[in-house]
Amino acid sequence: MNATKSNQLRWNNLDETHAFEKLRELPKPDLKQLLSAERISSHSIPTGGKLVYNYAAQPVDDLTVTALSELAVEQQLVEKYQALLGGETINTGEKRKVLHHLTRGELGGEVVESGKNLRSFYREQQQRITDFAEAVHKGEVCGSTGKPFKTVIQIGIGGSDLGPRALYLALLTYAKTTPGVKKMDARFISNVDPDDANEVLRDIDYESALFVLVSKSGTTQETLTNRQFAMEKMNAAGIQDLDPEQHMVAVTSETSPLAKSHDYLESFYIDDYIGGRYSSTSAVGGVLLSLAYGPDTFAALLEGAHEGDRAALEPNPRRNAAMMDALIGIYQRNILGMPVSAVLPYSQALVRFPAHLQQLDMESNGKSVNRYGEPVSYQTGPVIFGEPGTNGQHSFYQLLHQGTDIVPLQFIGFNQSQDKFDIVMDGAQSQQKLKANLAAQIVAFALGRENEDARKNFAGGRPSSLIYGERLTPQSLGALLSHFENKVMFQGFAWNINSFDQEGVQLGKILANQILSGKDLDPVIFAYTSLLRVR
Repeated sequence: MNATKSNQLRWNNLDETHAFEKLRELPKPDLKQLLSAERISSHSIPTGGKLVYNYAAQPVDDLTVTALSELAVEQQLVEKYQALLGGETINTGEKRKVLHHLTRGELGGEVVESGKNLRSFYREQQQRITDFAEAVHKGEVCGSTGKPFKTVIQIGIGGSDLGPRALYLALLTYAKTTPGVKKMDARFISNVDPDDANEVLRDIDYESALFVLVSKSGTTQETLTNRQFAMEKMNAAGIQDLDPEQHMVAVTSETSPLAKSHDYLESFYIDDYIGGRYSSTSAVGGVLLSLAYGPDTFAALLEGAHEGDRAALEPNPRRNAAMMDALIGIYQRNILGMPVSAVLPYSQALVRFPAHLQQLDMESNGKSVNRYGEPVSYQTGPVIFGEPGTNGQHSFYQLLHQGTDIVPLQFIGFNQSQDKFDIVMDGAQSQQKLKANLAAQIVAFALGRENEDARKNFAGGRPSSLIYGERLTPQSLGALLSHFENKVMFQGFAWNINSFDQEGVQLGKILANQILSGKDLDPVIFAYTSLLRVR
């Protein structure tokens, strides 16, 4: 048994716990027998932002939930969350604190590093972002030729792109239909593929464009390449008095090469305690969202996330949606042997949210060693994929319904659409049809339908959960983000892995740099570089 001296936390592998052994011995409930109208009405947990998590269509009975609750106690999920909030070094691989929760509120007391109050630091950056965004909106900060900024273009990759892009798209219709919210258009350049940048910049008015370069280290190859790409496109535009450096701001760490550089109109700071995939509520997402939708909208998103973070402190999983979601996911992965999970938002606004969750979950919990670098003998993070409904129904639902693998499903839905305009056709509005499809799919997956024709037989017994609310707003979006971040965190604690490093992304980067330098190439690498005509 390993324990920290500060608070005697136990960092044990999942298969070393009594509760896990108990779960393995319990009979596996039959979802088709469990699901009932009464169960649907009684298996809901608030998760912040006026959202509710419902797990009625999951194959867990009271005995299962009791054993999962015992696992939460034995693995000290809440205590470890509290330690994280209090600033303990939870990211053992990189010997760092984990403080993305602190960007949206204080739940664990002051976190001080080298005499610096980090909550005050994050609030200071948020205020600087607010002041800058308001100055841009008022026309006090303009482009180099005097034109006001109208379009913001984020240059970043991974966590510097996926989360902010998903949140921007999620609020786009909300902003357009809510008076006073929409401020600026936004675009994104992420891929080092030149076709990406060329397409984004094809019809840009450079005189009114503001670029946000996001790189915590200041050395990200793809991001710096795309920065230079944008600079050269601006220089080639032949616009008199256009100064590209007066059209760029940086989001980076205070110690990076980009910090306080004269090459940028302004610099905003993050630190090593905010992982990329957890950075949307820091300056990484805050600059873009405050420029596009105003500081008040970003503040509302932070408020919703903080509410979700606070809800995740509840010790009882039956009243803690993120923890219950995490524990059921462990049951699916380690007891039922399900290696894949699908995120299915019945909201077009969340079109890129599954892509963000792919990185959040798979980069965090795609680990095969524990916190001490020792191999684990059980499965950890699942493969995550998803697509909005009803589009997905006409794409991959065939496999979900009748394929040889059972894939757990995470549905997300809202009572109202973001835009109030709708039509009635065949006696129902579009939004009613969307919700009807959502309800139908949950039931069809869970209960199935027998048919003598094997091709038309639906076995059912396919589990799902549902997160739902009245309308997708900044507050509910923040809570939704928090829910999944905390779910991933709790699962990492239960599996005894480090959810906050990402060594798996490094090897490819190292080899790519080696190829570009042309030095000491392995014959196999050289063969592929020749095939692709890299050099």
